[in-house]
Amino acid sequence: MFYDRAKIYIKAGDGGNGMVSFRREKYVPEGGPNGGDGGIGGNIYIQGDNNLTTMIDFKYRKNYKADKGDNGRSSNMHGKNAPDKIIKVPLGTMVKDDTGEVVADIIEDGQKLLVANGGRGGRGNARFMTNKNKEPKFAENGAPGEELWLNLELKLIADVGIAGYPNAGKSTLISSVSKAKPKIADYPFTTLAPHLGVVEVGDDSFVLADIPGLIDGASKGIGLGHDFLKHLERTKLIIHLIDGNSFERSIYEEYKNINMELTFFNDELGDKRQIIAINKIDIPGVEEKADEFIAKMKEEGYTDEIFKISAVARIGLDPLMLKTLEMVRTSQPSVIFKEEHKITSLKEKPLNIEIIDGVFEVTGDDVFRVFKMAYLASDEGIMRFHRALVSIGVDALLKEKGVKDGDTVRIYDTEFDYID
Repeated sequence: MFYDRAKIYIKAGDGGNGMVSFRREKYVPEGGPNGGDGGIGGNIYIQGDNNLTTMIDFKYRKNYKADKGDNGRSSNMHGKNAPDKIIKVPLGTMVKDDTGEVVADIIEDGQKLLVANGGRGGRGNARFMTNKNKEPKFAENGAPGEELWLNLELKLIADVGIAGYPNAGKSTLISSVSKAKPKIADYPFTTLAPHLGVVEVGDDSFVLADIPGLIDGASKGIGLGHDFLKHLERTKLIIHLIDGNSFERSIYEEYKNINMELTFFNDELGDKRQIIAINKIDIPGVEEKADEFIAKMKEEGYTDEIFKISAVARIGLDPLMLKTLEMVRTSQPSVIFKEEHKITSLKEKPLNIEIIDGVFEVTGDDVFRVFKMAYLASDEGIMRFHRALVSIGVDALLKEKGVKDGDTVRIYDTEFDYID
């Protein structure tokens, strides 16, 4: 099955913890601190891969986490940085943050986008030595890595897209002019996923996409309209394939209805250059209907060539492909979003305090970072943690909420007794 969208959760690696260590040698009784820094947590990148054509891998795996940096060690030895994690996606993948804003368009093989930064390593106690404190008994834990949800949406990159009603013969056409082998049957909605094929014309070639059949109301999302129409947005032009043997509507009605759906979905899609081809010309009576349609279009001022073809009998395909190649060469590529923005999907959670069953529960991104990096295994580390909480406004807000000596304060999964 063809998958063209996914929502994934990513978590960059936390930084490694700094080390608390002191130089202790036989004849050096007052050796100074020598705890090393922790390593940087792994970043997470999204990278385009020309060998991928679908997002099916994301159906089975939705969480991606990079490794934590190594902890610092004694003798001023720093922890090793964690390796980066690379998530590979098909070309044509649009990366959107959790607000729906487009962050980047992955359109080139090997194109990389940094989506989450690893946390910096915590500083070892050697970093905190001062003239007043020559033996600091605390260090820093590593900073947490960034985490967020991302929406991935695949829009196929093709030169030409085939648009038309179900059973117009789109799959037969692409199988006749390329090596693509879509499922083909004589009933509507046989094709449930787009297919790509390379059409060779002499020494040149172009990429043709078979887009599953559209129905009335597709632009409003009826059926799988939105899922299918978006794959036409990147194409340089459209082959508008009409079923000349349709009994439900006239050729003219088919042409107008499909164009209306394209325009309703996207004005730029409605204005995209088209080649009109009437299929099934080998069936008796179709050529006469095609000639009537061509005459009507000329009366309306349409001057471009309208092709009469049979995808099954391979009638008229060479002239159609030659014209398509000519228009591909002279058409401007569709506008593709290229700029890469900084991911800002998860808004900073502000400092907040709630009283739950008599416990003052403190939350917020600043508090989380301070808490994660706090070294609570020594009195000095606890005092430094307290100063950090004061600096970001926790103490003032607790007093506003009516905290008193001895009250319990909870920061994530750790509880403290409040002392003024």
